[in-house]
Amino acid sequence: MPKEVIVGEEIEKEATDTRRVTRLIRLPEVQHRVGLGRSTIYRWMAEGKFPKPIQLGGYSVAWAENDIDEWIAGIME
Repeated sequence: MPKEVIVGEEIEKEATDTRRVTRLIRLPEVQHRVGLGRSTIYRWMAEGKFPKPIQLGGYSVAWAENDIDEWIAGIME
């Protein structure tokens, strides 16, 4: 099995193949990237048509950037 070196440690490549969140993005950036308004985003989330955010605490949420990228790629197919 291939190995990867991360921070000076050798680990099995399979252990690093889990989905990684590259960055968390907040609603204004999500709106800018997808060209949709807040109401449409939340309505589509309720309908299962848009990725759900990650709860950060209290009323704060953010989306995984890779979830938004995958959603954009999916609608472009």
